[in-house]
Amino acid sequence: MDVALVIRQRLDELQLEQRDLARAANVTESYVSQILGRKKAPPAPERTDIYDRMDRFLKLPPGELARVAEAHLKEERMRRLGEVAPLFPELRALLLRKCAPAERETVRAIIERQSFGELERLVAQTLLHVARLGGDIMQVTPKHRSRLDGAIAAWDWDPASFALTVRTTAGEQKRFEYSERGGSDEPEKGLLEFLRDPLLSGKATAGELAFLKSLRFKDRRPTALYYYRELQNLRDPLHFRAQAT
Repeated sequence: MDVALVIRQRLDELQLEQRDLARAANVTESYVSQILGRKKAPPAPERTDIYDRMDRFLKLPPGELARVAEAHLKEERMRRLGEVAPLFPELRALLLRKCAPAERETVRAIIERQSFGELERLVAQTLLHVARLGGDIMQVTPKHRSRLDGAIAAWDWDPASFALTVRTTAGEQKRFEYSERGGSDEPEKGLLEFLRDPLLSGKATAGELAFLKSLRFKDRRPTALYYYRELQNLRDPLHFRAQAT
């Protein structure tokens, strides 16, 4: 998750334009466009007060964009320096300990490439969901980890489909599919990106996901943001007529 994606989501949710944000933040529309297009790196929070103005305009919690920017810039610095230290060491240790032994080293090799990469985020969000903890995976507390440890027995991963199977200490087993099966078409890259980002898809229901997976495209390749907007459209009652009785 980065500053550009957070801003795009809020503009979409509030039905606002880039020029509206530029005016409120007292910057040019070109500057906002470059930030959202990732052509310009977001400024360091300690060097600007632009995030405070954007937070107020986008109705975000105070300091939210600065926090996201700092995390993003930190990860970029780590990547340039070749560092791969986990963003959340205790959570990573728990995820690896609960991983099926046969897959543990493969998963370890993947998640250690980034401080909190897409597979690590996907597994963390899924396990929190199964344990009925919910919440923001970027703010997992020691109490969350303790409850997660007590609720999850093990999990395994299918790298071909990104499907996760989770077994609980209560004896339940749940499987989460993140790509289509039985068809000849490859799943859209944008759909996979949408599914792997819990901040975009984390609250989608099984019925909503089934609808999004059923969408087909011939000459266009939808992005993760397209699926997010389609999900919002699906939930908006203004887009549907009342059922006749």
